[in-house]
Order: sequence, then structure tokens, then C-alpha cells
Amino acid sequence: MAWLQLKASIAPEQAEWLEELLLAEGASAITLQDAHDEPVFEPDRGTTPLWTETVLTGLYDDLNDVEAMIERVQRAWAEQSPDEPSPQIEYELLADRDWEREWMDGFEPLRMGKRLWIVPSWHEAPDPDAVNLLLDPGLAFGTGTHPTTALCLGWLDAQDLAQRQVLDYGCGSGILAIAALKLGADTAVGVDIDPQALQASRDNAERNQIDEASLILDYPEKIGQGEFEVVVANILAGPLIEMASTIAGRVRVGGQLALSGILSAQADSVLDAYRAEGLIMDEPQEKEGWILLTGRRPN
Repeated sequence: MAWLQLKASIAPEQAEWLEELLLAEGASAITLQDAHDEPVFEPDRGTTPLWTETVLTGLYDDLNDVEAMIERVQRAWAEQSPDEPSPQIEYELLADRDWEREWMDGFEPLRMGKRLWIVPSWHEAPDPDAVNLLLDPGLAFGTGTHPTTALCLGWLDAQDLAQRQVLDYGCGSGILAIAALKLGADTAVGVDIDPQALQASRDNAERNQIDEASLILDYPEKIGQGEFEVVVANILAGPLIEMASTIAGRVRVGGQLALSGILSAQADSVLDAYRAEGLIMDEPQEKEGWILLTGRRPN
């Protein structure tokens, strides 16, 4: 089946009203995209900021009278905002394609370090004898494709985790906690404030045949005050600094710490926060502008 796609470049404050107009005209889906390379990092809590120039796209399965539909949208816009010109709306027909197949083809197995592979469920493992972690792209952050996740996985792959206890603070998809268990850790605890993340972690643990006794998943306030031999936190610089005392306090004497989700310009501030908590921090590792910070609590 062919689809009709309407597209308009808009300012952030125009997005909600145009979205309502297109939905009223029967749009099956609305998407918002960055018109340029303008990432939005660490928005204020409770806000969903858009890019300075945003592309809003509406998708329709009704291909009839598109010109009349655009006229109705522009007329409704003029009535609502007479002093503001209506956004220029372009349209095109999309040929019928196997979108699910094309989406799946965009994800290949990824090698992390020497031992570990991230393998989507529809692929065969490139090396059956490697440590293969089955993980599909999904809602929760952390599929191995982002540089911050890759940095953490590479670091975990290089550690001797045998019989060690691991804490994944802000576990997202559970990828780091599950990888640690696959790499030999005795137990892992994954915490997150997002219930969707915890559910995604449970689903991924089940897919990788991780038993509930090995992986504990819960909210941060529910896991007690224990210390761990390995602590990883792949979140963002702001929360890492804000929670430095909490996260560093989970690293037992002689234990190791790995932090990511940090931009190059933010590394010094995060380093200072964790050094102030008594940790000995290593030189930063960088990948595509993102930083991994590692350290340890001295004996």
C-alpha cells in the first residue's frame, strides 16, 4: 500500500498546533525531527524541548484530495494565527515497501572489545563461541550503537569480572548489567527511575536466559545501602555530578567505577566531583566526542 507523506519545517512553538491540525485531517502518524545537526542535551526535568528548526511529518493512508486537505490546514492556521504565516507544507507519495524488513536490516551484530558481541535476535551470532548478548533495538536507551554504551561495554569486556558483584546505575535496557553477567560477574543489580526501562531490562534478561537470582532490577531507593566491586553509570553529566556522593558511595574499597554519557567539555566537572568523593580517576577515554571516565576506590 502506498502512503502520502506531508512535511513542513516549523519553529518549535508551531509544532503542537500543526500536529493537531494534521491529526484532525486523519494522519496515521506524526513525527518530529531535527532539521539540522542540533542535539538537545539534558533538558530541564518535565520539559520536552524541540530543535530551533523542526521538521514535522504526517503520514496518511488516504491519498485523495491532498491539495484540498492542505488548503483546509492552511485556512485553519490562518484563523488561529492571523498574524503568523502558515508553514509551507510539501507532500510526496511513498511507494509500498517492507518497512519492518528495512528497519531490521539497519542493525547488524556489533563487536565490543575482544570477547563480547551484541546480536539482534534476527541475526545469527558471527562467532558462536564468543560472549553473545541478544538485544533488539527498542524504547529504552542502550542498544550498543551509541558511543557511550560502546565505551562502557568495551571497558567491561576488558575487566576480569569473575565472581564480582556489579551495580548498573541507570540501567536503561539492562545491557551493561546483562553484559557483565555474560562476562563472568557473579551477580548484578540494575536500577532505574523509569518503569519502562526496568521492564525492558527484564525482557532482555529473559531473552538472554539470565535467571532472577543473578540479576536484581528495581528502583534506586529499593536496593538498600550495599557496596559493589564494580559500579557502572551510563547516564548524563548533570545527574552524574548531582549524584556523585550516592554513586561513588556504592564503590567498595578496592572497587572500580565507570561513568559515561559525558561530553568532552563536561569531563573535568565530572572528574572533580568524583575525586572529591575520594576516588582515584584515570585519564578519560573518548569516542566521537563522548567520554568514558573510570576510577577506583583506593585500599
